[in-house]
Amino acid sequence: MESSNGIKKIAIVGPESTGKSTMSVQLAEHYHTVWVPEYARGYCEKLTEPCTWQDEINMFRGQLELEEELLPKANNILICDTTFITVKIWSDHMFGRSPQEVTDELPKHPYDLYLLLDIDLPWEHDPLRDFPDLREHFMDVWHKELKALDAEYVVISGGGAERLANAIAAIDSFLTGEISFSSSPG
Repeated sequence: MESSNGIKKIAIVGPESTGKSTMSVQLAEHYHTVWVPEYARGYCEKLTEPCTWQDEINMFRGQLELEEELLPKANNILICDTTFITVKIWSDHMFGRSPQEVTDELPKHPYDLYLLLDIDLPWEHDPLRDFPDLREHFMDVWHKELKALDAEYVVISGGGAERLANAIAAIDSFLTGEISFSSSPG
């Protein structure tokens, strides 16, 4: 599932406060490539009212545009700090359903590998984080969503340097064709 220009897309996903942004920066540095920041973070920081249905659609479109903009700058792999699957997960949770545009596009924008960051890190407060008591729930949802897409993914656990080493090992195994994919319950 390589992109048209041969770049492998690696998605860093998971529930809130699992270190996705930190991991994305570290992996981009390690692999001497660029990373795609989470579009929704910057978008939500500017909101003065609660997030709406249209905001979710705007975040979906923004994430895709940002990936397309950065893809040509990537060096063999593109590290993506989350994906627009997050829009589906949040919309389902907040509104009881997802925008049709989002669900229609999900299978059309695959990633070569997803690293699902485990909830084994302590919760860190952030004004844009909402659900410290639902981390297990959202971890289960991530498993379900990735399996529904028949996505190739690995759960990344551990703290600090161990977490980064586990992520690098998973990507290296993927790049050399030696990976075994998660079959965790969900």
